[in-house]
Amino acid sequence: MELKLRKVGNSLATTWPKEVLNRLNVSEGDKLHVVETQHGVLVTPYDPKFKKTMDIAKRVMARDREALKELAK
Repeated sequence: MELKLRKVGNSLATTWPKEVLNRLNVSEGDKLHVVETQHGVLVTPYDPKFKKTMDIAKRVMARDREALKELAK
C-alpha cells in the first residue's frame, strides 16, 4: 500500500483508504499513535503509554489486594 503526502497549510497530510480505517476501527477525530520499532514505524489507535500504565496498575492491585479491599469498605 502506498500513501501520498500532500501539503496542507504548513503541514503535510495523507488520506487513508476506508478499508484500512475500518480495520483500525477509527474515524474522524480519533487519535493514532506512531511507535518506532526495530522493524520500522507502527501506526496504531492504541496508546502504548496507557497499556504500560495499566500493566503497572494490575501488578499493584494484585500485590495489594487485601489493602485495597479494606480501603473499599
